[in-house]
Amino acid sequence: MTSKGKIINDPVHGFISIPGGLIQDVIDHPYFQRLRRIKQLGLTDMVYPGAQHTRFHHAIGAMHLMGLALENLRHKGHPISREEETAARLAILLHDVGHGPFSHALENSILQDVHHEKMSLVFIDRLNFLLGGKLDMARDMFQGQYHRPFFNQLVSGQLDIDRIDYLRRDCFFSGVAEGAISAERILSMLDIHDDKLVVEEKGIYSIENFLSSRRLMYWQVYLHKTTVSAEEMLIQLMRRARALTGSGARLSMTAALEPFFQRNFGWEDFISDPAHLNAFSLIDDYDIWYCIKSWVSNPDFVLSFLSRGLMERRLLKVNIFGQPIGEDRLQELRENFQSGLGLSAEESTYLVFEKEVSNSAYISGGNQIFIKTRQGEIMDVANATDLPNIHAMATEVKKYIVCQPKPISLHSFAGK
Repeated sequence: MTSKGKIINDPVHGFISIPGGLIQDVIDHPYFQRLRRIKQLGLTDMVYPGAQHTRFHHAIGAMHLMGLALENLRHKGHPISREEETAARLAILLHDVGHGPFSHALENSILQDVHHEKMSLVFIDRLNFLLGGKLDMARDMFQGQYHRPFFNQLVSGQLDIDRIDYLRRDCFFSGVAEGAISAERILSMLDIHDDKLVVEEKGIYSIENFLSSRRLMYWQVYLHKTTVSAEEMLIQLMRRARALTGSGARLSMTAALEPFFQRNFGWEDFISDPAHLNAFSLIDDYDIWYCIKSWVSNPDFVLSFLSRGLMERRLLKVNIFGQPIGEDRLQELRENFQSGLGLSAEESTYLVFEKEVSNSAYISGGNQIFIKTRQGEIMDVANATDLPNIHAMATEVKKYIVCQPKPISLHSFAGK
């Protein structure tokens, strides 16, 4: 053991014990400490001001819940070694370490086609190398390659520790009490059958509540129309900045962020050269806010308008439709702003656009949630006869959000 254990006071779960040694070494590493500077919910605080918690909070909470889940499974007679417990806690601790600034909002803006889970694996591999292979088992669990599948289900599944923590944590910090779940109740109902995760039949209503909470939180928090507007403005802002730098413009930005505007990095770049991974590990939300503040006074109208809108919370107007409005109608809306502001057709695409959002609380088939009946039968939770709500939640619902500037925002901007 190279580090002593600690106890922290978490506002959601209370006192959390962090064991010394390997887990504390990983937490202390700069790769993980960076998560303190990445907010869990991106720009959701523009709707729910209390949603200021970070990926660091969430990862520590998930590690704590993993310990509780494994202890409950031990009490039910399932052998879990201390080495497996440490590996599982490390796997969930590092499951989000690959997130970039503003979490999901900029996942395809700073890097192209590199999902955060892939980046998490690259970070895990690098840490494993630095720690002399001590993360081998944790990596296997993260990848679903460990010989006991339930460990990977606890890390990444439809009823995983990640979701249990973020639902409870996001409810707490957003203040949306309707989405609250009982994490302890759910964890106490978990069991193992043929080395796969199942839920005891008496916990079926807790699972229904869990799925209902997830569905509600998506519509009321994660996909709230104002949140979507703010995050899409940020995405369009980064897209505009890339277009300008690609045409030779020099934009003010931090030294850490600049390399990611000079070239497109792919997954292979981070695998082949640790220097690229170290560079990515230096960027966080603060780099993006520096850019936003700097670009408010940029002579490019689109860049300046979007930056000022985010700084002053002058967000794009949102209309929600059940079907796509069609390219002709979208082009008509864009032409209205082109003539009034002297924008080109290409420039108007940054200010008027359509975004598809979808919500499905439970996807039956594949990585299912299984119920173990009192008779020992294993069945998909969606097939529980007295829970019609779960059947409804298994249906994907799509909405189409059209964003465009508010006339009052354009008038105020023009007057500055």
